[in-house]
Amino acid sequence: MTATPAVSPRSRPPRARRVTEAFAGYGFIAVPMLLFLIFNILSLGYAFYISLWKWGILGPIAFRGLRNYQEIATDPIFAKAITNSIVYTIIVVPCQMALGLLLAVVVNAKIRGRTFFRASFYFPAIMSSAAITVLWLFIVSPDGLFNHVRSALGLDPLFQAFGFGPGWDWIGQVQTALASVMVLNIWTTSGTIMLFYLASLQSIPGELYEAAAIDGANPWQTFWRVTFPLLRPGHYFVAAVSVIGALQMFDQAVIAGGSVGAPDNALMTIVLYLYNAGFVQFNLSYAAAVGIVLFLVIFAATLVQRRLLGGEAAW
Repeated sequence: MTATPAVSPRSRPPRARRVTEAFAGYGFIAVPMLLFLIFNILSLGYAFYISLWKWGILGPIAFRGLRNYQEIATDPIFAKAITNSIVYTIIVVPCQMALGLLLAVVVNAKIRGRTFFRASFYFPAIMSSAAITVLWLFIVSPDGLFNHVRSALGLDPLFQAFGFGPGWDWIGQVQTALASVMVLNIWTTSGTIMLFYLASLQSIPGELYEAAAIDGANPWQTFWRVTFPLLRPGHYFVAAVSVIGALQMFDQAVIAGGSVGAPDNALMTIVLYLYNAGFVQFNLSYAAAVGIVLFLVIFAATLVQRRLLGGEAAW
């Protein structure tokens, strides 16, 4: 009695093979998708549910409906927080994108020691945010390095003309507190942006640059006519990540200004406002409502960026 030969996967009908591959693919992504569903989608829905109640440590106390959202809309401190976050985002994101792109173009060129420069430019991004912020507080303090350097260079009259006298407390004054944090984050995040742009630059075919050189394009024309347009997917990704990170800025604000965003709410951000509501005042339902508002702001900003930078597949 002869044995029946085993049927190899390649000898199966094409439809059966496609079904088997589909099941295998869904099996691989089942666990990550389940975790995403639980920790993102369901948690978001549960946060919205909490925001409709007066929620205590042990659970719901009384149904409030949309009154938490009404209080958010009428709170001047929240208005200050969202204004600070939007101003911070509008200024920081373009600056860090421009600086990151500049650094990426430099380290992508065929220069000696470019590996060293890549590591050097990226180094601030891997440092502890808390440690860098504390160091920055010493640098911009009244007796810090920045004020000493400007005095040694004879720049005090220039700064005084703008109202910044000797020994100016750059973090402790309302006029410059947020701007000081902006400068800090533009510097520390530009290395990460550089890596994103560097990956996009290395995906551009070299034949396009050769064709541009044959046509007589100079480096400036090559950058604006070839490199910059082909970086559009990279622009969208970098802008989306940067805006989300900027709207969620928290650690530098709480280290520099405390939980109240001192001085005079100059460093109050949406996430710091949420932190105060949830972990200082223990008003959990109000904090959940703030979180939902932050989600809507980020979602709307991402849709706008997708429309502007997402290309033909934006919708």
